[in-house]
Amino acid sequence: MSSNTPTNNANSPVVIKQADFIESIADSLQYISYYHPKDFVDAMYNAYQREQSVAAKDAIAQILINSRMSAEGKRPLCQDTGIVTTFVKIGMSVQWDKTDMTVQEMVDEGVRRAYTNPDNPLRASIVADPAGTRKNTKDNTPSVVHIDMVPGNQVEVMIAAKGGGSENKSKMAMLNPSDDIAAWVEKTLPTMGAGWCPPGMLGIGIGGTAEKAAVMAKESLMDPIDIHELMARGAQTTEEKLRLDIFERANNLGIGAQGLGGLTTVLDIKIKSAPTHAASKPVVMIPNCAATRHVHFHLDGSGPVDLVPPSLSDWPEITREAGENTHRVNLDNITQAEIETWKSGDTLLLNGKMLTGRDAAHKRIQSLLDSGEGLPEGVDFSGKFIYYVGPVDPVREEVVGPAGPTTATRMDKFTDMMLDKTGLMGMIGKSERGPETVASIKKHKAVYLMAVGGAAYLVSKAIKKARVVAFEDLGMEAIYEFEVQDMPVTVAVDSNGVNAHETGPAIWKVNIANSKAK
Repeated sequence: MSSNTPTNNANSPVVIKQADFIESIADSLQYISYYHPKDFVDAMYNAYQREQSVAAKDAIAQILINSRMSAEGKRPLCQDTGIVTTFVKIGMSVQWDKTDMTVQEMVDEGVRRAYTNPDNPLRASIVADPAGTRKNTKDNTPSVVHIDMVPGNQVEVMIAAKGGGSENKSKMAMLNPSDDIAAWVEKTLPTMGAGWCPPGMLGIGIGGTAEKAAVMAKESLMDPIDIHELMARGAQTTEEKLRLDIFERANNLGIGAQGLGGLTTVLDIKIKSAPTHAASKPVVMIPNCAATRHVHFHLDGSGPVDLVPPSLSDWPEITREAGENTHRVNLDNITQAEIETWKSGDTLLLNGKMLTGRDAAHKRIQSLLDSGEGLPEGVDFSGKFIYYVGPVDPVREEVVGPAGPTTATRMDKFTDMMLDKTGLMGMIGKSERGPETVASIKKHKAVYLMAVGGAAYLVSKAIKKARVVAFEDLGMEAIYEFEVQDMPVTVAVDSNGVNAHETGPAIWKVNIANSKAK
């Protein structure tokens, strides 16, 4: 039986069945779509217990509640079910029962089966012709596969599903040999905003060449969270010392959960390094978000991997409590005067109807307005809120699949147009808005609300009705009308332009510095 631990004699040849490999890839992707690794749950709960920022604590609570709900319901943790990255290490003594497919093709077949599984369909997010038509491939293939030949007679697989919001925040620098890597991370991390959905991990690759550093950074994120064990025993190597240095500096920034300000910005720092040219110091930093999804297994020729479901007792029991700055809102009769009473940092429970739309929909809206054709029949943003989302398809009795927010920053270039020409009153998404967008929100006396990234299944349970109203050909990027009940959001930018993604981290950076000075 295949397991997560090698068991056989490494010198004896082993035949791995193509069907077992493909089935293992498919099963593992279904598994990680709804199960967080236990070390991640434990680390997040530790952060929840320590957190003193009300907004950050509530965000972490939503992530943990969502994690348990996904494990129970076997539905995706996040609506962005990711681009698949696989590290395949093939023992030199391994033989395959068939040779009509490459390893890339076998992985892609497993991905295809996982993402089109009718019991738990996963959102297809991969587009071909990235510089041109960007047409969705419909089955989330091709995946990204890294192959190594290693000693032994087993196949080792590390597989992850990586969301676009966190992947887009990857950073690279060709530092001088004498440059301080920890200082570079400390300077760079605030520029990444909150689109990577902190708290999460940072994977850092150092050395080799530019592309080698990037692969090492990604592979480092496959390791379990163990920073607190490292703190307890003490650093012994250069990499371990650097991990602790970066961990402290990153959390001292006060960025906090979802960028709202707080004690925990990163759960762990992972580092892999390789020898490099004497004139070079390539460094790549890749974040993993609150929907950290990966699994590690071996195939030994005795069958497909047997992934044992975790016990629900591994998840903490957490309930959210309405604070004194929580307001229940009816979107169907909202007024400008009511919006102007909301303050940055307030929690709202949204009820009523909203429209959705993200990148492709906004681009098409702009074209229709510029041409004079106007919005399609049934689409009226006047006095309405728009939710930036691309949901997973529903199954069984669901109204909609997991439907968490997408990164709002990508819609910044369309925001002034939407507020100026459509009568839109407000927006809902995740992460910060740029300074020009904040200025536009203030000018139009509009508002930007933030839903928690990484709580997609929890959010979907607040959606009681859903229907496509326009652009059905765009699939998950179509314009929907959602009817919601008590959907939790935070006022991120209020009608006066006060921005929680600026004020929160600034306050908590000072709070952390003051506490350390005592």
